[in-house]
Amino acid sequence: MAKSNVTTKKGQTFTLIQQIKRLDGSTYYELGNVMLNGRAELAANRGYITAVRILQLNIPHSRSVIIYEDYINDTYTMPTAQLDHWEEWDKPEGKIRDAYHEILKENHIG
Repeated sequence: MAKSNVTTKKGQTFTLIQQIKRLDGSTYYELGNVMLNGRAELAANRGYITAVRILQLNIPHSRSVIIYEDYINDTYTMPTAQLDHWEEWDKPEGKIRDAYHEILKENHIG
């Protein structure tokens, strides 16, 4: 049997947008998936954030999502069930921040 030429991308695939409420009461939007939403719920239960709620499910896997997803997967380690803090992901100026804002715009968020 011939080997496939397709390589599998490692990391998380983002399928939803959630709103996260910080301890100071301010909120921000973040991409994620069911597993990451579960980690955010766990962080809220442990007091690292105040709340999380899903705003949009099954977001289109647009070019902007791929750019942002690749950046997050290359830059951050995904939280485990043993998390002891909540890490808010940076959105650096330029291509990454532009992609992030385009995703929110495409999904009528913000």
